[in-house]
Amino acid sequence: MDRREIINEKVELAVSDGTRMAAYVATPKAPGSHPGLIVFQEAFGVNHHICSVADRFAAEGYVAIAPELFHRTATGFEGSYTDFPAVMPHMQAVTAETAEQDARSAYDWLHSNSQVRPTEISCVGFCMGGRVSFIANSILPLRAAVSFYGGGIAPGLLDRAAKLHAPMLLIWGGKDKHITPEHRRSVTEALTAAEKIYVNAEFSRADHGFFCDERDAYEPHSARQAWALTLEFLRS
Repeated sequence: MDRREIINEKVELAVSDGTRMAAYVATPKAPGSHPGLIVFQEAFGVNHHICSVADRFAAEGYVAIAPELFHRTATGFEGSYTDFPAVMPHMQAVTAETAEQDARSAYDWLHSNSQVRPTEISCVGFCMGGRVSFIANSILPLRAAVSFYGGGIAPGLLDRAAKLHAPMLLIWGGKDKHITPEHRRSVTEALTAAEKIYVNAEFSRADHGFFCDERDAYEPHSARQAWALTLEFLRS
């Protein structure tokens, strides 16, 4: 399936705290039911890159939804990759509690969608969204969860390791100075101690944000390999 065989739309979701959250949705045109996937954004919003990632997953047969996690502070926000200070206030406003609420709203939308197989809902997140993917896996009955360079899992979320519902794929950049080797190691140690199923992949030539082909950190070899690994992990 290619991207000409998908449908794109914007939807609005009700969140349990009374707010409304926009989301980008990419759906295969092929009839029948499909697995569902929540795509959690980077700190730069549900921008062209994140929408493109959702499209890529839809082209692989997923109904993909990318919720706008900054809807409480900046609806429709798209930050510049060269102006991280402008992103910080919105990123800091995404707490574990609000992330849980938003993840549940996106999950409920997929679960009630007649085109989605309700027992086959997974999630993937990038950067800040990698952290949210870990949070979502601790509260939702997911089939699988993927975290690309999720900052802040260690040390702040390690107590959630025992609560994870689904197998977890952790993807890191070996050159990433934002997430230390000690923090990466503490995540896998927590999952091992909790006897959770996980795959831990570190791409030695890659930096933080290496999957995004619109950032200077883009590393094409690692990105292609990480994409193939992600697809296989979600399918199995």
